[in-house]
Amino acid sequence: MPKINHVVVVGAGPSGLLLAIMLARNAGIKITLLDADVKANDNPRAAHYAPSACYDFKRAGILDDVRKRGFSPRGVCWREKDTTFLAGMGRELDTSDLAMTVLPLDKLCPLLVEHLESIPGTQILWRHKVVGVEQDENGATAIAETPEGEKRITGDFLVGADGASSGVRRALFGNEYPGETLKAQIVATNVYLPFDERFDYWDSNFIVHPTDWYMAAKITPDGLWRVTYGDSEGFDREELIKRQPKRYEEILPGNPKPGDYELISMSPYKLQQRCAPSFRVGKITLVADAAHLCNPFGGMGLTGGFADVGSLYDCLIGIHEDELDEDILDKYSEERIRIWKEMIDPLSRANFHRLWDENSIKEREEFFKMCGKASDDPLFGKSLSEGIHAVRHDFTQYYKSRAKATALNGAQA
Repeated sequence: MPKINHVVVVGAGPSGLLLAIMLARNAGIKITLLDADVKANDNPRAAHYAPSACYDFKRAGILDDVRKRGFSPRGVCWREKDTTFLAGMGRELDTSDLAMTVLPLDKLCPLLVEHLESIPGTQILWRHKVVGVEQDENGATAIAETPEGEKRITGDFLVGADGASSGVRRALFGNEYPGETLKAQIVATNVYLPFDERFDYWDSNFIVHPTDWYMAAKITPDGLWRVTYGDSEGFDREELIKRQPKRYEEILPGNPKPGDYELISMSPYKLQQRCAPSFRVGKITLVADAAHLCNPFGGMGLTGGFADVGSLYDCLIGIHEDELDEDILDKYSEERIRIWKEMIDPLSRANFHRLWDENSIKEREEFFKMCGKASDDPLFGKSLSEGIHAVRHDFTQYYKSRAKATALNGAQA
């Protein structure tokens, strides 16, 4: 008899939606998804999905649709401010089954909503801001503020996927979110400016400079680019927005003025490196930005968030099918925190410091040598790109049936 009938997911961002789809579509588990907003977030955010994420997109049955609406990028490189090429890799189009794909989150999330709403036994409750949680041995309850007043929604398990300011995490740990806010802050913009045609840019470009560092990446087939650049920590949101034309003219090739490009959207962000004390308290678990934060350079935050989802999915399915006991959720917390500390946090910091930090010159040169080797040696390049799968952890290895099969095979041997 299945052990999980209903899971409450808080947060209709990419990770919450992906987990909800996987549980509902693959196991028929009832899903109630709560979100404080009125629709999926449409601010400029991540757009690149690593092979490790595509693995779970495939398990969710959404990969083909993501590929149809997005595209496969060609290469990532590093340049000086005057566009001088420093290093790059992955210039040849990757046609493998789990190749990286690009689709901005403001297009991915509506697609995920479409998929979730097509599955029986699911519902999304917008304008439900979770401000508290309760639980006992039978389940967990989200306490939500809504236009109709306070509501309480109870499931067998509750998942906090409600972002950096997570109401679920705050209900569990208060303001405790160990880590730091980095001194620089960034402004993410979406713009029509043909970097590839005018400046021979690759699909993804990181510009290395002590003050005028930035990333420029093509994010849609029709030529929309994401430009994410840094600015001083001393400016507030309004000042950062006001400074955008000046910063574009200062840092971008050709010193473009507003009439030279079409700015579609922009959003300032503070950079943080944080990890919650635990990703599990009883029947309640955390994933993605609700559980950990890192700067966006290199996409480790989103990649790590989707890896959380894949891990938690395997754990919940294991519990549902009596392949795992609930204490596997402690293992989920331990492994995801370990991976954040050993891989996500250091890699994301290195990606950021590589762009501007004069103290990272030696590490930068070693990294560029590795890029050259990856370009010259296809097998090495392939192994390097597949290394991102280390952000995942296979919880099906702990399933009771697999343990029995391993023991049986060992006895027969």
